[in-house]
Amino acid sequence: MDETPPPATHDLGGAPRFRCTPVDPDDEAPPDAFGKRVDAIRQLLARKGLLTVDEMRRGIEALPEAEYHALGYYERWLRSISGIMAEKGVVAAEELRP
Repeated sequence: MDETPPPATHDLGGAPRFRCTPVDPDDEAPPDAFGKRVDAIRQLLARKGLLTVDEMRRGIEALPEAEYHALGYYERWLRSISGIMAEKGVVAAEELRP
């Protein structure tokens, strides 16, 4: 009996509906201003010992499928960071706007 769990939302490898064209490594755009701000927040929280990469990844991977696909790359980061800060009591969940 195959007990392999179904792939998680973020695990898109091989999913027919997400077949992509090859990535051109020379075409990588730098983050925009929003992305730079989110990354700065991530770096500051990490330096203060309030956030690890593993925690952030867990938060991103826990996003519901529809939300995961509706959000942009750095929006996922920010949603994860916000959730983790609320879990740890750094900010009140009520202070976060959806």
